[in-house]
Amino acid sequence: MVPALAAALSAGFGAAYVAMALLWFVAGALLVRHGLRRGTHPHARFGGANRVTLLRLALACLLVGLLFEAAWSQPMAAEGRAGLAWGVVALATLTALLDAADGPLARRSGLASAFGARFDMETDAAFILVLCALVWQAGQTGPWVLAAGLLRYAFVAAARPWPWLAAPLAPSFRRQTVCVVQITSLIICLAPIVPPALATALAAASLALLSLSFAIDIRTLAQARHPSLET
Repeated sequence: MVPALAAALSAGFGAAYVAMALLWFVAGALLVRHGLRRGTHPHARFGGANRVTLLRLALACLLVGLLFEAAWSQPMAAEGRAGLAWGVVALATLTALLDAADGPLARRSGLASAFGARFDMETDAAFILVLCALVWQAGQTGPWVLAAGLLRYAFVAAARPWPWLAAPLAPSFRRQTVCVVQITSLIICLAPIVPPALATALAAASLALLSLSFAIDIRTLAQARHPSLET
């Protein structure tokens, strides 16, 4: 994290970039520490898989810093803007690819846990929200794209007045696939060769797919609470 921030400063990024990237990483690390104290990670070691997820969190925080960097809000035709955009695409792609490593690594090492699964899921959710904000700030879509990043948090918030929404859900290939599609679509939208009209259509389609996935999960939880809703 520190070498990456040093490189960003040498590239001409402002102090706000460093401050925000560090602030969000520290906040994330504190949440990880809180999760460990809840006892959902029963192993003596933190584990390589969780380290990979922590690395993904750090990379996502590097992307967060761009939201406060003036160079990112400049028009795509501005000098150096396309190069920056491709750098963001590369960093986001690396972050996404690492997501394929932590789960298998946890299972192979025998260190899989409820903590690790939740850590991975929340990192994915935060990463999607950051990508949504970057796509919007890049002028590729309107602010409605943030809905894709906020759906997860709205779902969690809704579980307070409706606790049945907090019931556990079985692992789902459909859910994993939709997450991959959402992340991939947003990264594509950030590419400077993708025109805003195409980015808008792609983001809208992936948002519709994500919304459908959440609707299926909500219906599943509702049926578990009220079996009479089954058809």
